[in-house]
Amino acid sequence: MIPSQFEYAAPATLNEAVALLAKDPDAKALAGGHSLLPVMKLRLASPSMLVDLRNVAELRGVSANGGGWRIGAMTTHAQIAGNANLKGYQALIDATSIIGDAQVRNRGTIGGSLAHADPAADLPAVVVALNATLNVVGPKGARAIAIDGFFEGMMATTLGEGEVITSVDLPALAAGAVSAYAKFANPASGYAMVGVAAQATLSGGVARNVRVVLTGASDHATRLTQVESALEGQALTAASIAAACAQAGAGLDLMGDIHASAEYRRAMVDVYARRALAKALERAGG
Repeated sequence: MIPSQFEYAAPATLNEAVALLAKDPDAKALAGGHSLLPVMKLRLASPSMLVDLRNVAELRGVSANGGGWRIGAMTTHAQIAGNANLKGYQALIDATSIIGDAQVRNRGTIGGSLAHADPAADLPAVVVALNATLNVVGPKGARAIAIDGFFEGMMATTLGEGEVITSVDLPALAAGAVSAYAKFANPASGYAMVGVAAQATLSGGVARNVRVVLTGASDHATRLTQVESALEGQALTAASIAAACAQAGAGLDLMGDIHASAEYRRAMVDVYARRALAKALERAGG
């Protein structure tokens, strides 16, 4: 349980961090460390250098952004959960309030979670449901990435070599927007064995812009498009939610492991999709 030898740097600026990562293709950025350090101890990853981002102040904090909010990549889960400006993004508060334990929430970061793309992490599903945009910078400059399509597979994203997530942009909340996150957590680790994030905009009880996203059961955060289509333009009620979610897990390529079989997870997709949507409806006063 000892990692292979590596160098360590703790730059004070983003430009310095990007330069260090560009100089050595085997270097890795270090955010909270809860994901990278364990795999290094198992020698599943052996970076030549860790570029610790903890001192890069420009990567922290929450600021207004075009009617929505921008969250710095090194903002911790606890800081997000306790930020009054973000309380309208209910699914995000749900998730960041229950990730791991207090130590994880006070150290883990939103950017680190999204870049690592663990298939059982909570935040990938949430940011997809909220239709976020990721801002990244690398050797070729800065770019914005739409969240749909960002997660490609198990711990695989569209981040280029040497690129670092700098912030997450949440769009302005439309009138009537509601969201929620519900998960079946592994009792030991707290990771999602099945988790579902949902968002919709309700007008006169009718659901628009429905986004329902699964985590923990497949190899990356996956939109449940059949559920979305079944609810789009329909009155959001307990009955319509139950009907839309009745076969939510059908046709999905799901994982099985020592904690739960693929078929058990398939059954739980229906349950937790329904719970997430029911919680969102309850918040709307439905």
